[in-house]
Amino acid sequence: MSLEQGWVAQLAEVLEAQNRPYTVINASISGETTAGGLRRFPALLSEYEPTIVIIELGANDGLRGYPLGTLKKNLLQMVELAQQNNAKVILLPMRIPPNYGSRYTKGFFQTYQQVAQKTSSVLAPFILEQVALNPALVQEDGIHPTVEAQPLMLDTLLPTILRELTD
Repeated sequence: MSLEQGWVAQLAEVLEAQNRPYTVINASISGETTAGGLRRFPALLSEYEPTIVIIELGANDGLRGYPLGTLKKNLLQMVELAQQNNAKVILLPMRIPPNYGSRYTKGFFQTYQQVAQKTSSVLAPFILEQVALNPALVQEDGIHPTVEAQPLMLDTLLPTILRELTD
């Protein structure tokens, strides 16, 4: 799937159609962990000077079974860096498949709540809420959403994003 087909590009289209003066930058890299995102983050903040940062990272940390403390530390650092650069932060919580065990799976999801609470950032709904359990909306790998899922993902996030743009 190309970046132009994803929910981020669709967000840009919605904002443009609503005559909202925002530029949307998709700085994601498929397969990236929070450590990789954190390494690139300071330069991205410097280059783009964003008003709002949407952080959708961590799924690959979970799928690799990385320690939850590392996930939390990296997310905290990214949120704090964004806030130090006067950007609002919307944190997108991730979930991982149950085969990692209930303790890890529950702790993984709760990490996002903890980071949002500690930093007073906005915790969005789970982006794959309408998608994850629908095989028709998930690619053959059983994890990544299809092109058809992208509008549903945006629908899940759009109220949160629009609320933050108007505050």
